[in-house]
Amino acid sequence: MGYVGKHGVEALQRYKYSGVDHSYMAKYVFQPFWRFCVNFFPMWMPPNGITLMGFTMILTSAFLSWVYVPHLDSPAPRWVYFAHGILLFLYQTFDAVDGKQARRTNSSSPLGELFDHGCDALTVSFETLAFASTLMSGKYLTFWFWLIAASTFYLATWESFFTDTLILPVLNGPTEGLMLFYIGHIFTGIVGPEFWTQNIKDIPVVGSLPFVPDVPLVLVMVLIFGFVAALPTLIFNFVNVHKVVRGRGTSFRSALAMLFPFWTLVGGIVFWGYISPADVIGNQPHLFYSGSGFAFAYMVGRLILAHLCEEPKGLKTGMCTALLYLPFAISNALSANFFDGKPLVDETWVLVGYCAFTLCLYGHFVVSVIQEITQALGIHCFKIGKVKDGKGT
Repeated sequence: MGYVGKHGVEALQRYKYSGVDHSYMAKYVFQPFWRFCVNFFPMWMPPNGITLMGFTMILTSAFLSWVYVPHLDSPAPRWVYFAHGILLFLYQTFDAVDGKQARRTNSSSPLGELFDHGCDALTVSFETLAFASTLMSGKYLTFWFWLIAASTFYLATWESFFTDTLILPVLNGPTEGLMLFYIGHIFTGIVGPEFWTQNIKDIPVVGSLPFVPDVPLVLVMVLIFGFVAALPTLIFNFVNVHKVVRGRGTSFRSALAMLFPFWTLVGGIVFWGYISPADVIGNQPHLFYSGSGFAFAYMVGRLILAHLCEEPKGLKTGMCTALLYLPFAISNALSANFFDGKPLVDETWVLVGYCAFTLCLYGHFVVSVIQEITQALGIHCFKIGKVKDGKGT
C-alpha cells in the first residue's frame, strides 16, 4: 500500500480516538445544541457525508469573498457578511455533529477522524479568505491571520501525535474561535466593513483611553488573535510535547524536526510573496492562499496518518513533497532581475500551476488513503456498514 503499509493496517485496526475539550462554552452551550441537531439527520446518513456537507459551506463562503472582494480590501454587499456568518455557523455545527452521528450509528473509524481533520485543515485557508474580506485586511494582515490559524492548527495536530490525545483548552479555535469569527461576520453585516478600517482612536469611549494606540482596528484584531489567543496555545502545545518526550526518554529535537515542513512552507511563501514582481499575494490572494492551503492540508494529512499508523516520531520527508513547487516559483520571480523586471514565466500562470500542483498532490493523497483504509478496515467512506464485496467505496 502506498501511504499506509502493513504496519499501518495493523495500527489502524486497533486505533481508538481520544480527545478532550475543556471549553465551558462547548460543555454548557454548544454540546446540548449539537446533541439536539444530530437528531435531524437520518440514521442512514454517513458521518463523512455530514463532514463534506459542512465543508461545502466554507467553500461557498470563500467563493463569495473571491467574487465580491477579490483583493480583500474593498467592501461587499451587506448580505455577503451575513452569509459568511451563517455559513460558518453551519460548518461548525456540521463539524461537531458528524462525530455524534458516527457514535450514534456505531460507524466511528480512523478514516472518519482523518476525513474530518482534513476538511478542517482546508478550512483554515478558505475561512481566512472569508474573514479577511470581512475585515478588509488587505494582503499583509491577511497573511498574519492565515499564519495564526495555520500554526495553531498544525501544532495542535503535532501535539496530539505525541500525547495520543487531541487536547482543546478552555478557550480554543473550534469553539470560541469560530464563534468569534461568525459573530464578527454578522456584526460587520450590521455596521459595515468600514468599522474595522477606522482608527481605534476614533471609536467613542475606547479612543479616549490614554493607553489606546493610534492604529487601525483591524491591526488590533490581529494583535489580539496573535498574542492573546494563539501564543498561549502554542506555548501550551510545546510544553505538553516536551513533557511527553522527556517522560519517554526520547529526543525533543526529533519532535521539533516534525515542524520543519510547515515552517519551510511559511518561509517559502513569504519569500515568494516578498520578491514577486507581480505581487501575487496582493493581486491574486485567493489563488495564493488556496494553493498554500492545499499544501498545508497535505502536510496535516500526512501528520495525522502517521499518528494513526503509529509511525516513528521524527521528520516526515514525505510531507516535504508539498514544497517541491516553491523553488520553481521563487526562481521564476528572481528571474525578473535578468529580464527587465519581467519574470521568465508570467506569475499568474505560475500561481495557477501552484494551485494545480498542490490540489493534485492533496487529491491523490485523499483518494489513495480513502481506498487503502476502506480496504484495510472493510468499511465504506460514504456509506454506513461493513463492506460485503471486499471493496470499500
